[in-house]
Amino acid sequence: MKKSFILIVAVLLSIGSVQAQKKEKPHKGTEVADSFFRDYAYHQATELYLEATKKGDSSEHVIKRLGDSYYNISDVKLASFWYEKAINKYPTINTEYVFKYIQTLRSLGKYEEASEWIEKFKQRSGKDGRIKDDFAYTMEKHEELLDTERVYVEYKNLDINTEYSDFGAFKQGDTLYFASTRVKDSILDKKKLYDWNQEPFLDLFQVSLTQEGKEIIYNEVQKIASETVNTPLHESSLAITSDGKTMYFTSDNGSKAGSKRIKGKRGKDGTVNLKLFKATLVGGKWGNIKELPFNNKSYSNGSPALSPDGKTLYFASDREGFYGGTDLFKVEILENDKYGEPENLGGKINTPGRENFPYIAKDSTLYFSSDAHLNLGLYDIFESNILKKNQSSIEIKNLGAPYNSSYDDFAFTIDSTNVGYFSSNRPGGKGGDDIYSFGKFECKQLFKGYTKDKISLEPLPESTIKLIDETGKVLEEITSDENGYFEFKDVACDTKYTILGEKIIYKPDSKEFTTSSTTGEETEMELFLEPLIQDGEIVINPIYFDLNKSNIRTDAAYELENIVVVLRTHPKMTIKIESHSDSRGRAAYNEKLSDRRAKSTRDYLFSRGIETQRIESAIGYGESQPLNKCVDGVKCTNAEYDVNRRSKFIITSDNY
Repeated sequence: MKKSFILIVAVLLSIGSVQAQKKEKPHKGTEVADSFFRDYAYHQATELYLEATKKGDSSEHVIKRLGDSYYNISDVKLASFWYEKAINKYPTINTEYVFKYIQTLRSLGKYEEASEWIEKFKQRSGKDGRIKDDFAYTMEKHEELLDTERVYVEYKNLDINTEYSDFGAFKQGDTLYFASTRVKDSILDKKKLYDWNQEPFLDLFQVSLTQEGKEIIYNEVQKIASETVNTPLHESSLAITSDGKTMYFTSDNGSKAGSKRIKGKRGKDGTVNLKLFKATLVGGKWGNIKELPFNNKSYSNGSPALSPDGKTLYFASDREGFYGGTDLFKVEILENDKYGEPENLGGKINTPGRENFPYIAKDSTLYFSSDAHLNLGLYDIFESNILKKNQSSIEIKNLGAPYNSSYDDFAFTIDSTNVGYFSSNRPGGKGGDDIYSFGKFECKQLFKGYTKDKISLEPLPESTIKLIDETGKVLEEITSDENGYFEFKDVACDTKYTILGEKIIYKPDSKEFTTSSTTGEETEMELFLEPLIQDGEIVINPIYFDLNKSNIRTDAAYELENIVVVLRTHPKMTIKIESHSDSRGRAAYNEKLSDRRAKSTRDYLFSRGIETQRIESAIGYGESQPLNKCVDGVKCTNAEYDVNRRSKFIITSDNY
């Protein structure tokens, strides 16, 4: 195994570790609404569920479905309203709805309420592990951290790495700074070697960067421009303010001789500890070295990092009385070289193990390394939202592969373009520790298509197209252009979707598809929407009744809602209803039965708010108007008989 210089620094710094939506059976009294819900028609579903509540149905099923309908179209305000009703009215409700309620509270910025419900969720959820106090190590989690199938990161070992240790890259403007044990002398003086690994002592280096297209060129590496920063002892782990004029860095506990720190000063336990220093850029060189006032020869301070506004300094320390080997701290930077009192970041971040190498991104995400928490071995890189304002709960995430390995992975930095650096002593590198650059990207694809009229095959403009995930949630909704064309950009790879096309007075069309794992791939699909108005009729799928019955079944009501939509869209339209039967049974009976069914159909439309004068007649004709040869005395197949069993909705007005 390769030697990692991070172990040297670590010793000096350590003296002393959303369920898928569940299917439910139709609920009596809301079968039609449930059918629309099943087909992602959430607006129609909510109308019918709300109608049920007005009639006194406040069942768990209805309230949950209202919450889910609004949740799936991202109306978090109304979703939150109905979820709150559901979980308060039904204390034994599935905790899935408690979790969704918490999600809506977060979306609405109600962080205190969300935090309260998180505690209730923990009490109710039992083994549900989405919100928990501690990481639970399992082999499945281990494999998950190693899995890079859906992680889209390009990383490479930098050309500037050497056979020695190179780590801790920090980019400021067009310059990359880092620590290294490299030497330029062809013959090494053994007195200049560190006893731990027989490598030279650490110094700080810099290299200018040149952009050529998408490539970054690393020019000649030089020692940092300074006569006083680098000493015969160790210097490493720096941070520079956004204006480029002030640098904080780590060095051995050195005594001074004039302007130079020349020798390690030992604490009571005989250890040469680390200290934090500040340097100022003067005339293009770093000088005016000052030791930070909260250093102490009895413990180490190191690995400085700055908040985005430059007002807070973060660092690692092994001072006694806190959580473990090394903890992360912060201290306020005041004026005139004054500082506040160092504060521990707390037990969510710090453990009995070692936390080190903090870095704060522009969005206030905290990155750090730890050999505790849930990791793959030795130091792993983690991220946390602990420094972000208004967070409802503190989250800590192991970045997993390829950032982490079973070796030491540390000193992570990232900029606003998702480009950054980390250090590792993983196999395949050039030296003990190597610097890796990375470009982080998401695997995305383009999904495009056309909406067409199913009868004429002509383009169907201004159709509504919905992209729906596997749980039924509407992710995006767009409108096709004048040519029926639509496209969804940045669709995730390796994901199952449903695409749904809708247009007023057309039957919807939907298709399922699963994207591949290839970024940039394009998928094209056509959706065919069938017009509801054809040749002077409103055409829907056949309406079926139970044997010898005339009551409207759920599947029949689902189809009749298409009639409701057409009549509402054309308020001047009038129709007549015809009901026809096949020739099986007595003709007189068939005529009476079909007439009852026609009038039952009419009455359903009345119940949905259609004015009585708009339905001119509802008549059953029995078997008197067959469409094929299947009359009395002729034997036919079931399919042939079914042709004659039909309901017709004939348009009687010309000016609609």
